[in-house]
Amino acid sequence: MFSKEQSKEIRQQFWIFFDKRYPRKWLLYNTAIKDVSLKFDFDTKKAIVAIDSTSNDEIYRTYYFDKFLSLKNILKEEVSSDLKFEEHYLLPSGKLISRCYLQLDGVSIHNKNTWPQVFDFFNTNMDKIEQFFVEYKDYISS
Repeated sequence: MFSKEQSKEIRQQFWIFFDKRYPRKWLLYNTAIKDVSLKFDFDTKKAIVAIDSTSNDEIYRTYYFDKFLSLKNILKEEVSSDLKFEEHYLLPSGKLISRCYLQLDGVSIHNKNTWPQVFDFFNTNMDKIEQFFVEYKDYISS
């Protein structure tokens, strides 16, 4: 078991090492579409790469999620057939979002032995998601 401070330090180390291994500027929050972001998430049980629709307004959140659903076959072909689509995804903070994501189970941010697997998972899949997003951004935002 790690203290809050130890856990925070481990998380910082992970992201520093990831940035050194893959030194590039990821799109993430800079999608130019309000309430749509690309996300990395890594905790003590799983790693996730996602496209999130985060509006507090259910109409806007659903609107973008429906856009992603309309592109589902393309997303699965270009990113991964394992991509999951959840219109109602509850974050640990209690916020409700819509999410299209890939999940890697059996890894932990506290276990440095799993970091290389997560580095590769993040780099490979976020790159595909970014390429998809750039290609279909005009459709998604219209």
